[in-house]
Amino acid sequence: MKILVTGGNGYKGSVLVPKLLDKGHYVRSIDTNWFGDYLKSHKNLDKIVCDIRNLNKSHLENIDCVIHLANIANDPLVDLNPQLSWEVNVLGSQLLAQLSVEAEVKQFLFASSGSVYGVSDRPKVNEETPLIPISAYNKTKMVAERVFLSYQDKMHIACIRPATVCGVSPRMRLDVAVNILTYSALEKGTITVFGGDQIRPNIHIDDICRVYEFFLGKENQIKSGFFNAGFENISILDIAKKVVSKLPHCKINILESNDPRSYRQCSEKLLKYGFKPEKNVDSAISEIIETYRAGNLNKNNTCFSVKHLKSQNIS
Repeated sequence: MKILVTGGNGYKGSVLVPKLLDKGHYVRSIDTNWFGDYLKSHKNLDKIVCDIRNLNKSHLENIDCVIHLANIANDPLVDLNPQLSWEVNVLGSQLLAQLSVEAEVKQFLFASSGSVYGVSDRPKVNEETPLIPISAYNKTKMVAERVFLSYQDKMHIACIRPATVCGVSPRMRLDVAVNILTYSALEKGTITVFGGDQIRPNIHIDDICRVYEFFLGKENQIKSGFFNAGFENISILDIAKKVVSKLPHCKINILESNDPRSYRQCSEKLLKYGFKPEKNVDSAISEIIETYRAGNLNKNNTCFSVKHLKSQNIS
C-alpha cells in the first residue's frame, strides 16, 4: 500500500513510519521538521519537507491512504499562537482532505484527540458522549473532525481519538504525563504533581501506532466515524505512584492545580472490531527508565515542545 504520513518526524510518526516500512508499505512522509529529522533513509521512503498549509496535488499522487498526524499539539503549544494552530490544525487539514479527494485516496485516518471530550464525570466516555472542548486545542480537533466527516461519502474516514500517548520515541516528548513524570524522577529524584485527582486515559505509543496499522485496508469493513483509543484510565497521582514503585528513591511533591481536565475514555468500539492493546503505562515507564539508563533517551530541547518553538520563533 502507498501511504502518506503527515507529521512523519513527530512523536508518533517517527515510530509509525519505520513500522509501516517493515510491513512492506511505501511511505511518503511530509513534515516541517521543526523538531528534527529522525527517519532513516529507506528504498520505500520518500521524505518531503513541507508545511501542510502549502500542500499541492503532487503530494497526494498515487496515494492509497493518508495517515494525518501533523498538528500543533496540546494546549500549551496552541496557546503560544492560536492563529497558527487554527491555520495548521483546521485549514491545513481541510486542504489535505480536499486534495485527497481529488487524488481519489481511498482511506483517510485522522489523529484527533481524546481531549475533545473536555471535562466529564461519566464512568464511560464513548464516541456518543457530547463534546465539550474547553481549550483552543480541543476546539481545533473537534472542528477538524467535522471537516473530515463531511468527506465520508467520497473516501473512508476514521477519526481516531487517542488517549495521552506514552513511551519512547526517536522524537521524544517529555511534556506529556507519563513521560515527564518518569523523566523528572530520573533527573531530579522528585516528581511534582499538580492536583493529582484528574483522571486521564493513556495509550502506549506502540499501541497507537498499531491502531493506525489496524485500520489499513479496512475501508470496506469498518464504517466511517469516530474511534476512541485509550485503554488505561489512571489519575495523575497514581501514574506518579507507578513511577515511584520502579524508582523507590523518588519522592512525590503535590501542588495545587488549575487544570480541571478529567475524563475516562471507553474504547469498547475499537475492541469489538478486534483490536487488542499489547502494552501499558507500566511498559512505557520501564522502557523510558531502561532507555535513559542506557544513555539513549533523546532529552534535548526538542523534547519540550513549547520551549523549543519559543526558541525558534516559528509562525
